Amino acid sequence: MSNQTFTQTRWSLADLFPSPDAPEMKAAFETLSKQVEDFEKTRDLLKPDISVGSFMVIVEKAEKIARLEYRLYGFAELWFTEDTQNQAAQTMVGRLDQLMAEYSNRTLFFNLWWKALDDANAERLMAASGDYRYWLEEMRHFKPHTLTEPEEKIINIKDVSGLNAMNMLYDSITNRYTFKVEVDGEVKELTRGELMVYARHHDPELRAKAYQELYRVYAQDGPILGQMYQAIVRNWGNEQVGLRKFSAPMAARNLINDIPDEVVDTLLEVAKENAVVFQRFFKLKAKWLGVDKLRRYDVYAPVAKSDKKFDYKDAAKIVFESFHEFDPKIADLAERVFKENHLDSEVRKGKRSGAFCSTLSPDLTPWVMLNYQGRSDDVATLAHELGHAIHSMLAEHHTLFTQHACLPLAETASTFGEMMLVDKLLSQEKDESVRRDLLFRQVDDAYATIMRQSYFAMFERTAHSLVTANSSVDEIADAYLKELQGQFGDSVDVSEEFKWEWVSIPHIYNVPFYVYAYAFGQLLVLSLYKQFKQEGESFKPRYLKILSAGGSEAPEKILKDADIDFRQRSFWQGGFDVIKDLVTQLEQLPITR
Repeated sequence: MSNQTFTQTRWSLADLFPSPDAPEMKAAFETLSKQVEDFEKTRDLLKPDISVGSFMVIVEKAEKIARLEYRLYGFAELWFTEDTQNQAAQTMVGRLDQLMAEYSNRTLFFNLWWKALDDANAERLMAASGDYRYWLEEMRHFKPHTLTEPEEKIINIKDVSGLNAMNMLYDSITNRYTFKVEVDGEVKELTRGELMVYARHHDPELRAKAYQELYRVYAQDGPILGQMYQAIVRNWGNEQVGLRKFSAPMAARNLINDIPDEVVDTLLEVAKENAVVFQRFFKLKAKWLGVDKLRRYDVYAPVAKSDKKFDYKDAAKIVFESFHEFDPKIADLAERVFKENHLDSEVRKGKRSGAFCSTLSPDLTPWVMLNYQGRSDDVATLAHELGHAIHSMLAEHHTLFTQHACLPLAETASTFGEMMLVDKLLSQEKDESVRRDLLFRQVDDAYATIMRQSYFAMFERTAHSLVTANSSVDEIADAYLKELQGQFGDSVDVSEEFKWEWVSIPHIYNVPFYVYAYAFGQLLVLSLYKQFKQEGESFKPRYLKILSAGGSEAPEKILKDADIDFRQRSFWQGGFDVIKDLVTQLEQLPITR
């Protein structure tokens, strides 16, 4: 770990291409076209008795095409992220959507042939495929849900002007929103990220104003955003249930994640049963805040007035240190993201809100996006997104097709990284009020990651059913409010404007049923972190092995190798028991204000 100091910057995309109109960009489009043309010539070689050598040449050609597609599309998406109002970036994303659909259709024959191949020959080829094996195996899981070649081609083309266009429209509309709030007598115009600073402010009136303004703006477009969601849901249902014959809308995501339906059902059932743990916590928090009952505005309220700010350079330093204490290699990987200028941390109008990590290819350091404003939350987000990058870099020895962990396992390193950071902050902090706030915030964050996301997933199931039954946008909004009231019980008052919260959640638009991955990841990490605290050094190789596997094995196998059986209800309950213990500890603290 170096002593280099880092400042907030916009990222550089030069490791992808020097610029959108660079000669290298034009050459890449030409090379990709030739690669696809060359791949089409392999169609006649695809016979049941194809030799292992010939088969592997075709697989490697497919990966070369995918790597170049990822570079081109990755550049366009990251460029669009920098400024969602940039028309040139929007146009480039649209161009690549169209081109990728065309190329996907021209190379589709391999995917369809592979799924239709008899089991004996498929096993013969997989046995000799090395690191590609799980990718090939996973592809065959979709055999019962695969359509004919003409039908698959129509879906690819339809998505360009349908689903993809709808998602870009949603991003462009919602990322141009600005919000006005009066702070200390001054009306401020803020981005969503800047506004939500006040959701955790010590002033209860400012918290209420922030949420009221957030949902005032979203509610203005609520009927339109709701119609967009209805269209996305209908598209998902028509394709996944109507055409591909999945048993339910969520089942399609579960198979993509290679997580059995019954495991996800158990996770959500156990989450619902444990809503009382967080309700207990919210009642405790009300006592600490000196109120009879929390409002939804107060869920993330600090229990101590703490305006502690972290300079960006200090935030980077403390994250590196927390990683280094676990394993120096982890810290070095995190620092690589900074040194290669693959991190965009600035707050700018038009920039996409939130945070993410984008892994484009095993030979490229991932890109990380956040909107850093100096809060302890922002430091945690930095640790979280760097955790994603570390996960990818530990798995960079795999192929493009096997580097990426499935969504639920993809949250492992990120959430573990946050927990390492909290341990570090607690070890350094001398101010008891700040320490107390950090302890409360651990439960706040567990709520946001586990319970909130689980209820989002439950709402998605409800919403997909309602759209199928031709319910209106207002009826979906009412159903969302009802889910919220069920989640909080008698522990929190939920005001009417929160019925529009669902239209402000990009994941349910962009990646249906993504959200349970957060709950899965957090509960898994609670289990792993408990093991770490009990075992110390002997735990580390097992944990690093999970991350290094990437997406090269089935998630169930990766976890079984770490002595975790996610089919057991007790595994999920174990994560909630850790939270229950933390709440009990907080209940035993003398209340001070």
